[in-house]
Amino acid sequence: MSDHSTTVNQTLSMAIAENAVLGRLRRNRLALVGVAGIALFVSVGLVAPLIEPYPWSQFDLAHRLSGPTLRHVFGTDQFGRDILSRTIYGARVSMLVALVATAIGTVGGVPIGAAAGFLGGWIDELSMRTMDIILAFPQIVLAIAVAALLGPSLINVIWIVGLLMVPQFARVTRGSVIGVMNLEYITATRAVGQSEVMVVVRHILPNIVGPLIVLASLAIPGAIITEAALSFLGAGVQLPEPSWGNLLSGGNAYLLQAPWLSIFPGLAITLAVLSFNLLGDGLRDALDVSSGPAWRRS
Repeated sequence: MSDHSTTVNQTLSMAIAENAVLGRLRRNRLALVGVAGIALFVSVGLVAPLIEPYPWSQFDLAHRLSGPTLRHVFGTDQFGRDILSRTIYGARVSMLVALVATAIGTVGGVPIGAAAGFLGGWIDELSMRTMDIILAFPQIVLAIAVAALLGPSLINVIWIVGLLMVPQFARVTRGSVIGVMNLEYITATRAVGQSEVMVVVRHILPNIVGPLIVLASLAIPGAIITEAALSFLGAGVQLPEPSWGNLLSGGNAYLLQAPWLSIFPGLAITLAVLSFNLLGDGLRDALDVSSGPAWRRS
């Protein structure tokens, strides 16, 4: 079979598999709930300045530490700032950190894992042992240490969280590449003299997308929690700019007097993480990543 025929057959198989995956995903109601939740949080983050009932930094000392009312649906903090507005703006910060950091982890980890799995030898050993060293440290402890070194800021949090994801994407990519590189169509492609780089880019990477998509959907909630933890501890986004983590931290001193300061940001974190986890579980089931490349199962 020629290289062109192999590529055409592979493309057709992948298209059929893609339709099957979408069909299975649409039938998973919990995954659809997750998609709806993600769409809600991303939309809120994008249009936060348009939908916040009050400017997130506006003081209203006459209504400081006011409980939930029609005027302030989520109540106010010790300076009279509207908690709903600050929670809405916090969605923008959390979604930005989670999505950009996951993109950094993907861009950094996939090439490392692909090179390690495809080339093997000392490249595999060196890259994977480096990833193992990073993974040996508890993620939040390492994040706090790096944040203390670089200084607390939104940009630093994004880079810290993203770089901590690199080992996860590298290891999953390596395992997936090893799993598909000895299949018949890869052997045929290499036999006709196609360059090693093109084999990886055109034939191997498209067939390991499934595990990477699932990993990304499950890494995003981890990024949300890490950002919230860093901000809660004062090593992330700094006040007065709101994030869900520093809103929780600010409400900690008023937990008995004004519990709404912590309840609503905490609920936002819980619902956002749950939404991404539901989607991740749905994608895992739809793609059935434990069975190899999707196009091979069509």
